[in-house]
Amino acid sequence: MEGLISEPESLRALIEALRCLPGVGERTSRRMAYHLLQHDPNGAARLADTLQRAVEGVRHCRLCNGFSEDELCATCSSSRRDASLLCVVETPADQNMIEASHGYAGLYYVLMGRLAPLEGVGPDQLQFDRLLARACEPAVQEVILATNFTPEGETTAHYLSELLRARGRKVTRIARGVPAGSE
Repeated sequence: MEGLISEPESLRALIEALRCLPGVGERTSRRMAYHLLQHDPNGAARLADTLQRAVEGVRHCRLCNGFSEDELCATCSSSRRDASLLCVVETPADQNMIEASHGYAGLYYVLMGRLAPLEGVGPDQLQFDRLLARACEPAVQEVILATNFTPEGETTAHYLSELLRARGRKVTRIARGVPAGSE
């Protein structure tokens, strides 16, 4: 195409790197890159530094598989949590949503995904063996499946409930739908 300005390689690399974010396409990533470099170079440097520190410092909690900077996250190391309840969620964002409700005081296990056979995500990729070991600990009395209400989330919940019930675990599913009387 004639008339297009040739972009420096580092700018093209930044534009391409920003495309890894969910919902960010070519145009949006270009706008972000130009904004950072033109209007907020200090913000760009802060973003780069913070991202590098997070990549190097954040790891998975040994018990719940959520994000932590330590071997155990703050939730798993809290003595105020009810160790008899284990809530299984797909992502750390789902865990944060439940925590924001202030209605649950148990512990969590974060799958870091959901079953999606067409995408090549099965029980091995989600390390279901780790979850099963955690859910079968003597302190755990009930496993609450809080996967999303998508076809993949429902499949994941069904598969896990079968595995857990076969091991004698009490399994419940979070409620969904319209509250009684709101119709």
